[in-house]
Amino acid sequence: MKKDGIKALTYISLCVAIMAALSQLAIPIGTVPLTLQAFSVSLIGYFLGLKNGVAAITVYILLGLVGVPVFANFQGGLHTVIGYTGGFILGYLPYACLCGIKGEKWKKITLGIIGLLLCHLCGILWYMHLAELNIWLAFIAVSAPYLLKDIALTVCAYFVSEALHKRLRN
Repeated sequence: MKKDGIKALTYISLCVAIMAALSQLAIPIGTVPLTLQAFSVSLIGYFLGLKNGVAAITVYILLGLVGVPVFANFQGGLHTVIGYTGGFILGYLPYACLCGIKGEKWKKITLGIIGLLLCHLCGILWYMHLAELNIWLAFIAVSAPYLLKDIALTVCAYFVSEALHKRLRN
């Protein structure tokens, strides 16, 4: 394997571990816990880029699917992904994807926020279906309390990623 491939696998592995660790910093409030997962997903996308960022999130989701307790509150297994928060978990893929698109600062931040909104939309629609609620009630239950925090975390993740890139170049 080439040096770049080993470096990429190392970064992907580290990012999956960071995502799993930060997912455990969860405060249970209602159906969806308060977590740093938005920060993790956007940091992974910004730091690793499109291809490797999506690879890291895919590995994270697959680990959770097979039962490794990587999701919030040490959850894992198919039941978590098809449960009330499953839409958010699956929404991490387009979120990381949009954060990973190359561009200038404001383009990347804007795409990251759009990715976050897509992730929230996935979570809302999934929850709406499972809880048999209308979209407004689902939004109030699982998105509204977290949206501003998640936007701030997405912007913060961009700047942390830029600092990491700068540090690693030196």
